Amino acid sequence: MPIDLSNLVYEFKSIVESLDLTEFFPILQPLEVELGCGDASFLAEYARRHPEVNFLGVERLLGRIKKLDRKGRLAGLTNLRGVRIESAYFLQYLLPAQCATAVHIYFPDPWPKKKHHRHRLINTDFPALARRVLLPGGVVYLRTDDQDYFTQMTEVFGAARDFTGVPTPGELAEVLTDFERGFHAQGIPTLAAAYRSL
Repeated sequence: MPIDLSNLVYEFKSIVESLDLTEFFPILQPLEVELGCGDASFLAEYARRHPEVNFLGVERLLGRIKKLDRKGRLAGLTNLRGVRIESAYFLQYLLPAQCATAVHIYFPDPWPKKKHHRHRLINTDFPALARRVLLPGGVVYLRTDDQDYFTQMTEVFGAARDFTGVPTPGELAEVLTDFERGFHAQGIPTLAAAYRSL
């Protein structure tokens, strides 16, 4: 059955059953996932540069996921889709096990107040969620502007025995998100880390 690319935002048939990725993309090829894809600045550009990879953006906010749809269709991308749902739930329950070669998390909400830190996406449970969906050797790529959150990210992954730190490829680092461009314009540096599953 042909894939309908007239709307790149996937409509869930169920939010309790694992997804069938053959319903997402016309060609089955390696998959990368961005959690909290924002306006899809990064994802649409990276998908354009890498037609040999499928990309799935996850975003909770309707206005942002609509931007992924618009940018992807304007660029004629057949390797880009989006879903509107909360990221941790999507990783834990909906994305099939060992289906992705990479998970990208760029500038997640830092929840700066200490009493709100429990809401952060990257917490002690996150490496297990990421490990479940990653293929062996898959990589988690992280970026933030928040030093406190970056410290938490590196501590969490540093304590995870099934991940090891690796460099972020230069070609990946040069593709900026909308938030990142704004931070750079203000002179705020990007903090980045990457971890490969063992």
